[in-house]
Amino acid sequence: MIYRNFKDKKLSALGFGTMRLPLVEGSKTIDQAAVEKMTDLAMEAGVNYYDTAWPYHDGNSETSIAKALAKYPRDSYYIADKYPGHQIAETYDPADIFEKQLVKLGTDHIDFYLLHNVYEKSYEVYNDPKWGIIDYFIEQRRLGRIRHLGFSCHAELPTLTEFLDRYGDEMEFCQIQLNYLDWTLQNAKAKYELLTSRGIPVWVMEPLRGGLLARQPDATVAQAFRWLQSLPNVTVVLSGMSSVVQMEDNLKTYEAEDPISGEDVDKLMAVADRLKNSIPCTGCRYCCGQCPQELDIPRLIASYNDLKVVTSLAPLMMVESLPEDKRPSACLGCGACAQMCPQNIDIPSVMADFASRLAKLPSWEQTCRERAAAQKA
Repeated sequence: MIYRNFKDKKLSALGFGTMRLPLVEGSKTIDQAAVEKMTDLAMEAGVNYYDTAWPYHDGNSETSIAKALAKYPRDSYYIADKYPGHQIAETYDPADIFEKQLVKLGTDHIDFYLLHNVYEKSYEVYNDPKWGIIDYFIEQRRLGRIRHLGFSCHAELPTLTEFLDRYGDEMEFCQIQLNYLDWTLQNAKAKYELLTSRGIPVWVMEPLRGGLLARQPDATVAQAFRWLQSLPNVTVVLSGMSSVVQMEDNLKTYEAEDPISGEDVDKLMAVADRLKNSIPCTGCRYCCGQCPQELDIPRLIASYNDLKVVTSLAPLMMVESLPEDKRPSACLGCGACAQMCPQNIDIPSVMADFASRLAKLPSWEQTCRERAAAQKA
């Protein structure tokens, strides 16, 4: 197993992410026997980082991985969990959820604790003194009930920068969506470089883009992981493995360092370009000055390109963080923007298609309420 240094710890470069655990066929019930076999394989190979979160598997991920790890000494692994401040709710009570997480995990401390999904809308929640979320978790770290405090992030670069300006001194690590496709599609390169410049180690989520990169005939899963090995500020790569076979394959990749380089990197970037099949917006912003609705057209097109690749929550959350009169549905279709576009993009058609695609998806607020209801059931 490859290891990375983090302060006084050696962390396995491969972490077991528990958002996509194996299920009993035809149900939403976690296949606990399979989880335990996967965990045994991971522990035997030297994986010592296990990541879970309050909403994963309708609240059952925490108890599942805790049960799988119960046979092992507590000091032989590190557990990571998260506070769901990104979920839309009437109130936020960090103490209530944290105490319940300790019980579900069967432990008196959590090694790595994250503010879950800091993005444009949840930033307001985490920053609101009424809830005192960040202050509470800083205090839990002082008490030793949290050993290391960090955050996961789907925010765009300006929001990430603002969050770091305000709380960067308290954040010890940051988990971002990072893979060779999102290196450019979601501006992950700039986020990685910003975190590196601030001295904040990077944890990786979605290394295979929800499995999309595992299905490419001209690029292998191992190459996707080896590309991440070439980034020196990446400490832990979390893979949401859902089968014993996936676990076995990924463990082989992480037996020894083998970072990708040269022509192989070029080939992966060519795969990324093919997958994006994107609207060729260069972000010149000539269109913005002509829009009577003052829409941030380049930003919306970037999210449209993201949604076209594979349905995901990131573009949905971004759009719902905007006022209704700044969303793609607010486009008047007047065409003034298209007349100024150097790339000859039919912007009104893009906005109309984007609005149509979004209308067919459940809202982020609806998703949050359904998850909360499922956890209570």
